[in-house]
Amino acid sequence: MSFSLPDLPYPSQALEPHIDQTTMEIHHGKHHATYVANLNKAVQSAPELEGKSVEELLANNCAAVGENLRTAVRNSGGGHANHSLFWQMMAPDKGGEPVGNLGEAINSSFGGFEQFKEKFSAAAMGRFGSGWAWLLKDMQVVSTANQDSPLMEGKFPIIGLDVWEHAYYLKYQNRRAEYVNSWWNLINWEAAEERFNS
Repeated sequence: MSFSLPDLPYPSQALEPHIDQTTMEIHHGKHHATYVANLNKAVQSAPELEGKSVEELLANNCAAVGENLRTAVRNSGGGHANHSLFWQMMAPDKGGEPVGNLGEAINSSFGGFEQFKEKFSAAAMGRFGSGWAWLLKDMQVVSTANQDSPLMEGKFPIIGLDVWEHAYYLKYQNRRAEYVNSWWNLINWEAAEERFNS
């Protein structure tokens, strides 16, 4: 079994003006594709990993993976899992506020959507260097470094925001705050609600 690059669920230009087409093409077709290729290369050398999902590979800080492959699986498996979720949780003409069970959970956990948005944006802005901001199913907002995934610690991410420079630099240069603010216009709350209810 090998891992494959998932198709984008929309055309590469569909998230403009918030994320430009060139960034999407490079981010998905080069960066994410490289994580997939490197993950496949790592697991090919370990027959005991055959048939395991990326979630199984990452679980318990990659406990199923031999020490010699752990860093490769952590980086490339995390990159694959994180990006696969990232593409799904965005869509053109979305944004707004969450509804349904997820909306209720956010309101009760954070005191309202604006308070949640402020806390999540702070996690994205507070990540030094490369990494991610996450909303987890248990209503924690956390940030992880590099391609570390909440899955490594048994946590279930609902939405994630990529704050590596490759996610925004062509359009926003060093203005991460502008990118984070613009990203709120893309969140696919219906998909997030499905994930939360699963």
